[in-house]
Amino acid sequence: MPRGRYSLHDPHDHTPLAEEHFQCAPGPSGWRYFSQLTTPAGDHSGSVDLTLDELGRPIRLELHAASWQVRGAALDGVTWVRTDPTGAHATEGNVAAHAFTGASPAFLVATTRLLRLTPSASATRVRLVAFTDPVLAPRTVDQSWTLLKRETHATDNGPLTVDEYQVTALDTGEQHTVHIAGDVVLAAPGIELEDLESPPSTFPAPPLD
Repeated sequence: MPRGRYSLHDPHDHTPLAEEHFQCAPGPSGWRYFSQLTTPAGDHSGSVDLTLDELGRPIRLELHAASWQVRGAALDGVTWVRTDPTGAHATEGNVAAHAFTGASPAFLVATTRLLRLTPSASATRVRLVAFTDPVLAPRTVDQSWTLLKRETHATDNGPLTVDEYQVTALDTGEQHTVHIAGDVVLAAPGIELEDLESPPSTFPAPPLD
């Protein structure tokens, strides 16, 4: 069960935004990720709780940020309920999308679990609902993902397989790369892995159709 800490910063000017203390692991249902976020000053600022099924679909999502809350799941596309800080008002949303995304590295891992790309595959388009800080406002985004290469590196804990993805925002054409090993993001725009207490998990082979 990997445990560690990511630092989140503005990808443009590198302003520190948060520290994300996380733990994650494959489980009976697929994969679960849980994290607590703190501000650069050390104050609690939110949490992420995401569970995927064995096919990479989000079967449970709970986000907290600035007293806002979102609960969601894959249901008729993706469905969510967003609650304001007072708890008096809740709005439900539904979009014909594949999954969720957001600032947390968890969503990058989740997207790769859903797409299951191979280095020889062409670019794959995916529609996601992004929850943007600080009020978890929903926004539908279209992306294209390509697995550029897969490399295995020798480490003290055995071989480590690292996947390098190219992600394209289809509305702007902006591209960036993401490096992932198992269920840990090694590098991505706005994300740095600062500490990792144990090696990334290795996912089992996907179920047969």
